[in-house]
Amino acid sequence: MSLRNRVALVTGGSRGIGRGIAVRLAKDDARVAIAYRSNKAAAQQTLLQLQASGADCVAVETDITDAPRAEQLLRTVADRFGRIDILVNNVGDFRWGTLAESSLEDWQSIFSSNLMTVLYMSRAALPHMRRGRWGRIINLGAVGAERAFGQAKISAYAAAKAAVVALSRSLALEEAKNGITVNVVNPSSIDEKELTRDEARRIRDARFPIGRPPTVEDVAAAVGFFASDEAEYVTGQVVNVSGGWML
Repeated sequence: MSLRNRVALVTGGSRGIGRGIAVRLAKDDARVAIAYRSNKAAAQQTLLQLQASGADCVAVETDITDAPRAEQLLRTVADRFGRIDILVNNVGDFRWGTLAESSLEDWQSIFSSNLMTVLYMSRAALPHMRRGRWGRIINLGAVGAERAFGQAKISAYAAAKAAVVALSRSLALEEAKNGITVNVVNPSSIDEKELTRDEARRIRDARFPIGRPPTVEDVAAAVGFFASDEAEYVTGQVVNVSGGWML
């Protein structure tokens, strides 16, 4: 699934799932830009990892919860690489709290991070993708978001992720004629230790029917497929990368 000559932008790409996705896309020969908000040290670590694999890459510090800065990010990446083909919307804050406990500011923050960033970035990316008649937008959701799951103490997060799915499916219908696909990858909770697949296979975890914990590599593999030419006929779809959890 070579992405040679393709340009990918991964938001929240300095660490965790975002870093794993950036590494996977670079492995598939894409030129990669990562966007991060504040953790410069982590971003530099990711850049070094990408560069070590021979990738043409760049890191951009910005805050994409602000629409003008999101638009500027796309211009910066397009100026650097000459085009934008793949957008991975990976930003999304999470916090616990019942509806009664959460402030309006909490809700606004969760929706701004998880939903509005997808809107801002996708709108800004569309003109670039339309020019090339080819594009891949891949949004990160949460397991069960496609069926508007409910769970106590995460009402804002659950609502925002369900909205991401609805937005993605609508955008998939609107942009199919332009050669742009839009899909959603729903990861389950990833351990902060960021295990490799080989390490995870040595751990028994009964929460997941497959029997082991999830890894960033599992999530990145799904993103890699959606980003590829192999997935040209796949759009508006949601894949839960959860080892069978919450089926």
